[in-house]
Amino acid sequence: MLEIALKGNKGYLRWMGALVVIIGIGFSFYLWQLKSGLGITGMSRDVSWGFYIAQFTFLVGVAASAVMLVIPYYLHNYKAFGKITILGEFLAVSSVTMCLLFIIADLGQPMRALNMILHPTPGSVLFWDMIVLNGYLFLNIVIGWKVLEAERNEVKVDSWVKPLIYLSVPWAVSIHTVTAYLYCGLPGRGFWLTAILAPRFLSSAFAAGPSLLILLCLFIRKITNFDAGKEQIQSLAKIVAYAITLNVFFLLCEVFVVFYSNIPEHKDHLTYLFAGIHGHGVLVPWMWTSIALMTLAIFLLIYPSTRKDEGVLVVACLCVFVGTWIDKGLGMISGGFVPNPMHHVNEYVPTAPEIVITIGVYAIGAFVLSALFKIAVTVKEEVSV
Repeated sequence: MLEIALKGNKGYLRWMGALVVIIGIGFSFYLWQLKSGLGITGMSRDVSWGFYIAQFTFLVGVAASAVMLVIPYYLHNYKAFGKITILGEFLAVSSVTMCLLFIIADLGQPMRALNMILHPTPGSVLFWDMIVLNGYLFLNIVIGWKVLEAERNEVKVDSWVKPLIYLSVPWAVSIHTVTAYLYCGLPGRGFWLTAILAPRFLSSAFAAGPSLLILLCLFIRKITNFDAGKEQIQSLAKIVAYAITLNVFFLLCEVFVVFYSNIPEHKDHLTYLFAGIHGHGVLVPWMWTSIALMTLAIFLLIYPSTRKDEGVLVVACLCVFVGTWIDKGLGMISGGFVPNPMHHVNEYVPTAPEIVITIGVYAIGAFVLSALFKIAVTVKEEVSV
């Protein structure tokens, strides 16, 4: 089926060509970073995880969201999701690919990644994060490919695939839970030192991922003959509505606990993010924008009349995706490092090379996703004829 990804109309080929150009530009900046070191980034001794790890954290959630299609379809026999489950699995493949690339970019020297394999340390959460991420990538590639192949050949899926499908459900939850443990297992960082961090991660994941999938389904409908279906899109929209509501609720729980307990090392981080400290507040407008977008999305998605209007639904999904990206892709990481444990403020702002390399990694993800979606949609169209 790989040959399908190599064929297409002029629009598809131009899109893939443009992505290759962007990837090339991003890679040239990565070579600069490889030669000069991480000194060209905005990271420092105070902020050792920056824009790369922020994107990694966000995309792990997008990858994990595929489980919101797998559970209803495979475990509860919700046949309506049969048309789009493969799209969710391929979105997970693209997302995990980007996650791994962002880790490589953050390491400075890519050879350091081999230390995880050559010198395994089961007592480290990072070791288990490597296991769950690579395992989840393998599961989604195998499951997605075999299910699509069976559909194209109009035969039943091989029996050995079923256990992998059931295994992928807890595995999807584990990738974001283990990622959360990377942060809340650091006792010196008050912002992350909370048992509710994993639920916060999962709630935002189950909002951002399906919202992106809705946008992709609506876009695919416009440029192809494949229609994901109104019922499927509305079911996803309901999932997004509940998930984003939970995400905002969990954030409010954190705010209450932090300010009611009045513990300075916990309070300072939220104060910095939403009000600024000692004249430092580069993220303040971003964080309030995130809150506004997520709140607006809740109102647009909760009411059936607005949710069923696909024009409004597009706006709501964009609000969810951008709002959660700001929350996790900017605030969650920087907010944990600033102020530092000594209450000193050393702000982090990503540099131009970081941003270009990040865009390059997203272009790789878009390239993989476009190729996989091209294969999936073409097969779906062939089968429906």
